[in-house]
Amino acid sequence: MKTRAITGFFFVVIMLASVLTGPYIFTAFFTLLSFLCLNEFYKIVKSETINPNRVAGLIGGGCIFAGIGLHYILHIDSKWLLVIIPVLGSIFIAELYKHSETPFVNIAYTILGLVYAIAPFSFFFGLAFITGEVYNNHFPLVFLLLLWSNDTGAYVVGLLFGKTKLFERHSPKKTWEGFIGGLLFTVAISILISYYFKDIEWRQWASMAILISCFGTMGDLVESMLKRSVHAKDSGSLLPGHGGLLDRFDGLFLSAPIVFAYLYLITN
Repeated sequence: MKTRAITGFFFVVIMLASVLTGPYIFTAFFTLLSFLCLNEFYKIVKSETINPNRVAGLIGGGCIFAGIGLHYILHIDSKWLLVIIPVLGSIFIAELYKHSETPFVNIAYTILGLVYAIAPFSFFFGLAFITGEVYNNHFPLVFLLLLWSNDTGAYVVGLLFGKTKLFERHSPKKTWEGFIGGLLFTVAISILISYYFKDIEWRQWASMAILISCFGTMGDLVESMLKRSVHAKDSGSLLPGHGGLLDRFDGLFLSAPIVFAYLYLITN
């Protein structure tokens, strides 16, 4: 428990620092983080019958995230992102030279890694530039605070009052009481935040909180489904007491694209 608390504390400090210290640190940190998450995904799904092309996948993921970062930070034309086309093509070609009985399974898992790990972080990164070309840390900062609020509220309420299972087949500890408690707590925090950040109205902050709570919970369940399908307890061991990076960012993977789309529509 002590190890988990210490790891959690430093995790939160590093995450907040990466958002608050400016666009260059923010870009570098989340490029590295997305790269590590993608690598962790490939490691967890690899088995006797599944062998994703890690090298091509990591190169493709790096090109995608770096391209987006360079476009926003240095205003470089995003056309060079077209390099992802030959990278994706190489995933197919590489399977021609591998002695695998399930080549298209390998291809599917390689591309799935980009969709599951790289795309959500790209949308989260885009939150800092959603109102224009100038870096604004309000939206990514609030996103993280609301995501953690949902996790905290759901855990506490579920621990105290949880009885009705939410989705026992994939996550036996989650309950409807915990989900509702997390949602209400997250909305309450969003209203409090609206007094300090005036980028959007309080109703819109509250709507963002609801989206994060709902899709963050679904993201958690999807990651649990992933681990169960590959018979893994944790996605990794990088974070002592917490498991892997995929375990820590499971709530972000589905909620970040949804929140980005919502904020893009109401701010443009």
